Amino acid sequence: MKPSPEPAPAASASGKPRAALCWPRLLAKAGDYAQLARMHRPIGSFLLLWPTLWALWLAGHGQPPEGTVLVFCLGVFLMRSAGCVMNDIADRRFDPHVARTRDRPLAAGRVTVREALWLAIGLSLVAFGLVLTQNGLTIGLSFAGLALAAGYPLMKRLHHLPQVVLGMAFGWGIPMAFAAVTGSVPALAWLLYAANIVWSVAYDTFYAMTDREDDLKIGVKSSAILFGARDRQIVALLQGAFLLLLGLAGLMAGCGPVYYLGLFAAAWLMAWEQYLVRRREPAACFHAFLHNNWVGLAVFAGVLVDALP
Repeated sequence: MKPSPEPAPAASASGKPRAALCWPRLLAKAGDYAQLARMHRPIGSFLLLWPTLWALWLAGHGQPPEGTVLVFCLGVFLMRSAGCVMNDIADRRFDPHVARTRDRPLAAGRVTVREALWLAIGLSLVAFGLVLTQNGLTIGLSFAGLALAAGYPLMKRLHHLPQVVLGMAFGWGIPMAFAAVTGSVPALAWLLYAANIVWSVAYDTFYAMTDREDDLKIGVKSSAILFGARDRQIVALLQGAFLLLLGLAGLMAGCGPVYYLGLFAAAWLMAWEQYLVRRREPAACFHAFLHNNWVGLAVFAGVLVDALP
């Protein structure tokens, strides 16, 4: 008696096996999750990473523990992605009305709120697992960092300076880095933290200037709306304050001339940003926002080279 043949894979109405049709859907869903976590736009991760690296190198006097550097670099990317997911959950009713954000996975309906919540929780848990390799003070500080990341998306409904809370969240790696390397959070860490908050308000105002007209229509608050016609002048003052605070931090840390050369380069880069936004065109404002990656890099290059033996 001949053995019965293996059953063929179930076919869909198109005649193709169902298993074959699942793969494109799975890949599309994975792509939506990656887009939701902004993995295709790493600029936010870099803006979070540079201040963390400044802190690690200054806390470690140019020689931070390699394992700690790895943990913080991975943690930066994970928590930035988790923060983006939290932001999109909070903004899911606003994003469809803004030209720049209407195609985001949650706004477009390609990802459900439940899926987004699980993604945010998963990313946060992996980041917390990394933090557990550090000392108790660093672990304790991580809870405040999570609260800041989760609370930021709600701030744009409460007041016109959500960028301050963004700066607090983006810079929380600074006290955590000092805690991980030195076991304490000295005055130098808080001075760097203040500098990062001021810088964040400056560059995120450029970002907010991109969406100002849409934000006015839907009732979202931002520094760009608050500053109005004086937006460029106020951002210039914030940029100057940022450089001043970093200069004071350099004096406190005993940095040499190369560090200040890095600040000089950052000042020139910021001057270029002011030129870019002179007409307040949305595309130019967004370009100026992106350009701050080079500002953070210039400062880190000064810290790094100045600390070389």
